[in-house]
Amino acid sequence: MSLLDRFRLTNKVALVTGGSRGIGLAIAQGFADAGADVVIAARDKDVLAKAEAQLKQAGTRVLALSCNASRESDLQALVDQTLATFGRLDILVNNAGGAYPNDMLKTSTEQFEKDFHFNVGAPFTLSRLCAPALKQHQGCIINITSAAARYSQKGFTSYGTAKAGLTHLTHLMAADLAPDIRVNGIAPGSIMTDALAQFIQGEAKEKMIALTPMKALGYPEDIAAAALYLASPASQWVTGKILEIDGGADVTTWPF
Repeated sequence: MSLLDRFRLTNKVALVTGGSRGIGLAIAQGFADAGADVVIAARDKDVLAKAEAQLKQAGTRVLALSCNASRESDLQALVDQTLATFGRLDILVNNAGGAYPNDMLKTSTEQFEKDFHFNVGAPFTLSRLCAPALKQHQGCIINITSAAARYSQKGFTSYGTAKAGLTHLTHLMAADLAPDIRVNGIAPGSIMTDALAQFIQGEAKEKMIALTPMKALGYPEDIAAAALYLASPASQWVTGKILEIDGGADVTTWPF
């Protein structure tokens, strides 16, 4: 086997939440290009259908399922349908997540806990539900956390706290599940997705670029490349680690 062959995912099955757009779709595309059959889950059925059609062009099997990641019943159905269709599961990517910038003094405890559940509780639940199937094939889990987990910045008490929780959950799950299941994470910095584009245009975008050592924003494909490494045999001796894909930014690049 050549070194490049260790990045192949032939005969593997991958499940990607939030897989219909942005980082999640780029990861699913990378997996499909590497030979994996892919399950993508998201809430918007129309966007899911477009993503499914795109992914099928890679020539592998694709299953697109509507799912609210905050509901355990939806997550259980997602696992059941994945196994019923493909008979196995090798890779789980907990990508669904997010929260808007917030004013701490105007954020209710209910909203704070809702954001924490979406970003930490849901990945924990889905990982637990997938673990028996992943264990059968020495599978892996990849959690998409964020550089916001380690930055001190205004306006991110909800999102930053939740992603910090997911980062440490990654470390702890890796300890619990080794050696049967590898668990790693990716902490993206400023990635130009539709979600970021809501806030970053014009002068704000230029300021964010200037604050980034690489003098450029990242793209979903940059995260997909890291995910392919962590999902493939190339990283068979890696667990409990967080890959920081952030253009070298050790402090916040948020321009406001």
